[in-house]
Amino acid sequence: MDAVRASAVGALRVPVAYGGPGASLVDLFRTVIDLAEADSNVAQALRPHFGFLEKLISDGGKEDRERWFAAALAGELFGNATGETTAKHPGDIHTALVLDGDRYRLSGTKCYSTGSLFADWVVIAARNHLDQRVRVVLPHGRPGLRLIDDWDGMGRRMTASGTTELDDVAVYPHEVVVDGAVGVRRTHLGAYHQLFLAAVETGIAKNAVRDAVGHARDRARAVRHSGVDHAVQDPFVQHTVGEMAALGYGAEATVLRAAAAVDRALAGPHGDDGVAGGEPALAETATEVAQAQVVAAQAALRAAERLYDVGGASATRREFNFDRHWRNARTLVSHNPIAHKARVVGDYLLNAEPPPLTGFF
Repeated sequence: MDAVRASAVGALRVPVAYGGPGASLVDLFRTVIDLAEADSNVAQALRPHFGFLEKLISDGGKEDRERWFAAALAGELFGNATGETTAKHPGDIHTALVLDGDRYRLSGTKCYSTGSLFADWVVIAARNHLDQRVRVVLPHGRPGLRLIDDWDGMGRRMTASGTTELDDVAVYPHEVVVDGAVGVRRTHLGAYHQLFLAAVETGIAKNAVRDAVGHARDRARAVRHSGVDHAVQDPFVQHTVGEMAALGYGAEATVLRAAAAVDRALAGPHGDDGVAGGEPALAETATEVAQAQVVAAQAALRAAERLYDVGGASATRREFNFDRHWRNARTLVSHNPIAHKARVVGDYLLNAEPPPLTGFF
């Protein structure tokens, strides 16, 4: 993560008007895929960082943009503390930001705090005294803020997706960003967050291909009855590697096509509510992203499984850690079930029913 800071990759989406490179979403997700191909934990740990910046791009105020874009340009990273295990549905927020004179106090417990242990700032979802959804941006080390490294999922083991405890934490007005769009009007943020998952899954598929090629060349032995001397000459190994490569290629092409669709929607005319793209274009874009999620999820899971058909029993040895691909992919796919993605796409095509305003589309 120090290398990420030094590279300034975290500032990719900062607009030119605020001193950033103003990269497109196609540029961003191509970068995410490359990061995930190298280490999907790093890519996934950065999802909250880029998500917070994207929220500022979508509907942030001028002062918030100036403050937090400057932090990103300085190489600082943002983590996440949104989920609540006691909520009825994922995404429901009950943590209360209590008014206390000229400041606020914040208490509660958060789960799935992806990236926060690595970050300089923790972005916490809460509700203020007006029952508005807000993002509270706290620095590491603020008294009462405790980050616990207790994530024990089978995958994404190095994403620092543990628990965040908040014990009467002092919050200052400039650390509060109002988040009024969720569940009220459609923006590109839901599609953005889902496409990020698909990009990470695509990187996992491509990483599995790289491991398959390396193992076949350097370690795998030809099956006695294959009629060849080396595994790379076995037509079945060649077929398997080719199939895996096609899965990764197809997923990458699909994700980048969906990213281009979001870019076009953002560049289009604004709707009556001032949102870039407007409802019809954003609904169409959300279905494209949902389709990309289905493709990328299936590609990652299938490629991770097929890897073992390249190396045989020796490929299952722990020293290779090849099972990380399936564990990481399965954990990510479980994040937001693709069955619901496919159903929403079908409903849109058959009945012109737009995707729900849940933040997951």
